[in-house]
Amino acid sequence: MTNRFLQTPIMHRIVERNGMIFIGGTVSDDETLDMAGQTREILAKLDTYLEVAGSDKSRLLSVTIFITDMALKPQMDAVWKEWLAPDALPTRATVGVADLGGDTLIEIVATAFI
Repeated sequence: MTNRFLQTPIMHRIVERNGMIFIGGTVSDDETLDMAGQTREILAKLDTYLEVAGSDKSRLLSVTIFITDMALKPQMDAVWKEWLAPDALPTRATVGVADLGGDTLIEIVATAFI
């Protein structure tokens, strides 16, 4: 059975199938924030999305992070390390992209389990 949560006009934020949770691209609502601020806002959203699906950040398996300026990656990494316990780090890739629209600096996609 497939469960879908938090529908938007173009997708569901969360899709769960066989205990696996897939979270679509998540961005900050406040594009005036710097990289650290946008990262914090996204990670808070991920906490909420994981809770809606019956999980939490300790159950993250894989994360892909898209950022528009690799020079800002250390700011993102600092917030990331504050958010997760070292023994709960998922696999991760950070990809530099030319544009995420508007003043969006970062977008995160995640996979977890229940």
